[in-house]
Amino acid sequence: MTTDGIPSTPGASRPLRADARRNREQLIQVARALFSEQGIGAPLDTVATRAGVGPGTLYRHFPTRQALLDAVFRDRIETLSRQARELLDAPSPGAALREWLRMALADAGAIHSLTNSASITFQDEESGHEMSCNELLHRAAGSLLARAQQAGEIRADLTTPELINLVAGILAVTEDHTGDRTKRSQAVMDRMLTLMMEGVEPRTSSD
Repeated sequence: MTTDGIPSTPGASRPLRADARRNREQLIQVARALFSEQGIGAPLDTVATRAGVGPGTLYRHFPTRQALLDAVFRDRIETLSRQARELLDAPSPGAALREWLRMALADAGAIHSLTNSASITFQDEESGHEMSCNELLHRAAGSLLARAQQAGEIRADLTTPELINLVAGILAVTEDHTGDRTKRSQAVMDRMLTLMMEGVEPRTSSD
């Protein structure tokens, strides 16, 4: 039995109050920015300070570092999936694909570092089945790629796995010499993305 959508079973999870939900969302956003700046080993107390809450609030929402990393990872992947859906209505499918790839690259270093979060699954709204983060990202990229190909703005023989591999190549060549994947030059990544997109444009008869 439930009351107003809140489970009445003892020990069952209950919806967060509005203020608690805001605190949780703020902690996730602050953590995402801090992990991008300093890596996933950044002090958790700094996350709380920047979010304007006490350490107790932080640990109440995220008892461990891994719990916070998982939340940051999930939030980013879900955001990228939502952004892909929104860009499906953009007037230029090719530009939409490029914009989404740029957003995906923007803090990909932080996402790449969350290796222990690879097992996180997401609910597929269409089928009701769970999907891995890789499946979700491939679906997002694939939907934008298909639209750009249908519009004739991207070569028709490019596959989604190939597109993902090209993006992975950009990450590889822009890796900081110290091996810290959270330190990347946005200008260099933008340049590499421009070259990549030019390379996957439709070939003309003179090519």
